[in-house]
Amino acid sequence: MRKLGRHLLALALLATIAAPFSGLGAGAQTQTENMIVMGIDGLDYGLVRQLIDEGRMPNFARMEREGQFGPLETAASPQSPVAWSNFITGLDSGGHGIFDFLHRDLDNELELPFGWPYASTAREGAPGFDLKIGRWVIPLTGGGIELARHGDAFWQLLADENIPTTIVRMPANFPPIGVADRELSGMGTPDLRGTPGEFFFFSTDRRQFMKSDISGGFIYPADLIDGKFVGTLVAANDNPLTLDEEDAITADFTVYVDAEANAAKFEVGAHEFILQTGEWSDWIAVDFELIPYLQSMSGAVRFFLKSVGPEFEVYVTPIQLDPMAAAMPISEPASFAEELAEVTGGFYTQEMPEDTKAIQHGVFDLDDFLAQTTLAREETIAQYRYLLDTWEGGFLFSYFGSADQTSHVLWGITQDPDHPAYDPALHDQYREVIPNIYEEFDALVGETLDRIDDDTTLVVMSDHGFASWKRTFHLNTWLLEHGYLTLQRRGSLPVKEFFSGVDWARTQAYSVGISAVYLNLRGREPQGRVAPGDRLGLLEDIERKLLATIDPATGEPAVTKVYLRERDFHDRGNIEIGPDIVVGFAKGIRGSGNNALGGIAAEFMSDNTDDWSGDHIMDHRTVPGVLLASRPMARPATSLQNLAAALLAEFGIDGFPDGSEPVTVVDEDE
Repeated sequence: MRKLGRHLLALALLATIAAPFSGLGAGAQTQTENMIVMGIDGLDYGLVRQLIDEGRMPNFARMEREGQFGPLETAASPQSPVAWSNFITGLDSGGHGIFDFLHRDLDNELELPFGWPYASTAREGAPGFDLKIGRWVIPLTGGGIELARHGDAFWQLLADENIPTTIVRMPANFPPIGVADRELSGMGTPDLRGTPGEFFFFSTDRRQFMKSDISGGFIYPADLIDGKFVGTLVAANDNPLTLDEEDAITADFTVYVDAEANAAKFEVGAHEFILQTGEWSDWIAVDFELIPYLQSMSGAVRFFLKSVGPEFEVYVTPIQLDPMAAAMPISEPASFAEELAEVTGGFYTQEMPEDTKAIQHGVFDLDDFLAQTTLAREETIAQYRYLLDTWEGGFLFSYFGSADQTSHVLWGITQDPDHPAYDPALHDQYREVIPNIYEEFDALVGETLDRIDDDTTLVVMSDHGFASWKRTFHLNTWLLEHGYLTLQRRGSLPVKEFFSGVDWARTQAYSVGISAVYLNLRGREPQGRVAPGDRLGLLEDIERKLLATIDPATGEPAVTKVYLRERDFHDRGNIEIGPDIVVGFAKGIRGSGNNALGGIAAEFMSDNTDDWSGDHIMDHRTVPGVLLASRPMARPATSLQNLAAALLAEFGIDGFPDGSEPVTVVDEDE
């Protein structure tokens, strides 16, 4: 997958972009003076309802009695960057331009029909001007990272009314737009390498290196000599400030192992500390040299001493953007991230800190994973409490992601006896983990209710619910079996590399992303075959056959909803970015990860036996989120798309998009 950019040093020098604001008038009478919104990712309506009824979420029950509680319709497709963008802008994907975690890239930089897919919420800026001095390259202008989400954020209207506003970890808001008084970016923020997060794992166990298809991290041999090990962290494979393409940006650390004490001493730059087996370090700032003695960039990592014997194993987090000296813009003002770090300690800046890749690759066991997710959750809660302590009113949004990522790993194998990977032993040991996290957030809601006064409204919301992911649908394989996609050699399955062997001259449709189908359209795709005049008929044909598809293992429909771009997305300003079809899989079925990157499986459906057993990227009607308010809201909010308008109405602000009608009309003739 493409990383966000090569000129890492330049990112620290460039200002973030801000979407232009067009004023929308105030209207209704003010219902509240202050508001706190807790955005808890992945909180499932059905489970919340159950736990309230069982008496395990008394503070949510209190909000239901005194205010309101109900399901909140999610986005189509219910992927987190799409859902949160619906909430932020009041637009659907056709307006804000976010349709998936990944979008296809028609700028052909490779010998392929199109370039590698890119992360949908942020992209590299336009190339700039570099000054070359000998072997060194000094970036002067251009480059950087741009927010790809379109549309006005709802807090722009709050700022226009001079309402003090703090937005913490809002997904799909990197770089932060800087309209609020204080903003800290969330989902979409890369690690220092420019990726969603790549861990480092060092081990003397040679079996670790027999693993294939490692993504999301690096597994290195640990050569332990006389109890000493020297490891290397790689911030970039090439230095953007040198003409030498093999000049990696690295920093070393040293470990001295004491097997008898079951501990090890670490030396990282000027830092020294001792860890017992199973212990985590604090955040350690690491300097990566760019130009000797002149220029470096700072990252931050935590070390986990997994074992000292019989095998020596150390896990290192992805290299975070150091909030004390961030190499990319993560907050507005920059001092806000520094303030949080100074008061509450270092923290994950990476978009989704819970390291699900480490457990998928066997680097973590479940206990390791849950310990790591607890550390991440404690950081966000500590920051939230600090914000409550220092808050002087206005609007405060704070995001919490731990319930979502933990549910991805545990939902199916602990909550669903019909899941292919369900394990009764795991069920007995871990069945309360997810409910306990819900209870932890209930306690935090209670703490918040006890702090606020009668002039403050508390809102708790989630972007989607959850379901067991039992079966995997391979869209490219389905397209192949139905004659829409053609291989040069039919017997060459499975295809693991990016569309390897596809005969584009005879291909009508293909899939990139988790639930997206694109037509190989003439005049749009570099090797397009489908005539624009045949587009609508072909889309309807694919829709009809998808809805008729039966899961051979269950005899039930595999697809229960199909979204055609022009028919089902009503906002048009950026609709051309998106796929021609978004597939709504039946509850319990999700698109495959390999398919998302141009893979083609041998069969179009298979059991899901991965360590990712729960999901929500399905028919959006089957996985609603939740909405609670401490008092009845004046304007009904039934979906993420109209929630922001309802929140603004509490402040007496009208006119924000709410999904009731298209906001922009464009020529749909292709």
